[in-house]
Amino acid sequence: MAVIGFSTGAIAFDDFASALQLLEPTRANAVELSALRAIELPILLSALPLRLKDLRRRYEYISFHAPTNFSDERTLVGQLKTVADMEMNIIVHPDTIRDISIWKELGNRLCLENMDSRKAVGRTAEELRSFYEQLPEATLCFDIAHARQVDSSMTEGLRIIEEFRARLVEVHLSEVNSKGKHFSMSFAAKRAYEPFAEILSTVPVILESVVGNDEIVREIAETERLLAFRRPRSNYSGMSRITTAAE
Repeated sequence: MAVIGFSTGAIAFDDFASALQLLEPTRANAVELSALRAIELPILLSALPLRLKDLRRRYEYISFHAPTNFSDERTLVGQLKTVADMEMNIIVHPDTIRDISIWKELGNRLCLENMDSRKAVGRTAEELRSFYEQLPEATLCFDIAHARQVDSSMTEGLRIIEEFRARLVEVHLSEVNSKGKHFSMSFAAKRAYEPFAEILSTVPVILESVVGNDEIVREIAETERLLAFRRPRSNYSGMSRITTAAE
């Protein structure tokens, strides 16, 4: 089985403990601990040292999504440094970075996510490039739904993967509307993602689909089927180049 899991924020919003309970009986073997709001961060940070051993026994991959709204950038990075010291990738929205020098403290645990069209930066390969030039150790969380929302042809998504393939450590999977809301993948979204399936299956995939409790198992199964898709390379030359480079 591929490494697939959920963001706790997608299935229980600001209640990570409830999200973990919902995932316990499923086939999920990865989890992203979400603290999108700064108010959630202290609770999650205080619980982590007590729960980390059990989490690592349960999951092959654990990551941490940093807050997207905060007032004190230096204090936030100091808090996130404790997460980095626990050897977890920390997903960060580039548009929240103001003083880029501070974020260097997170080293290769800093994982930048490509943004949706509502954001001013971080949406394209060109916009991401300026961040990586200043944060050479940072990695990539490729949000394929964001890439599709920015460019429905998936050309920009292809550019991001081609340029930053060596930095790719995590994928976010879902569908996103024009207001940035995440939901389950439609048939059209799955078809758009299929050419990327082989490369996406090489790294942990975190679902951000906002689904009901009774839909979690189905969403994981749908993702397994998507990641198992293989298109003849002659039908998609761009993805053929990426796959060859990864082998």
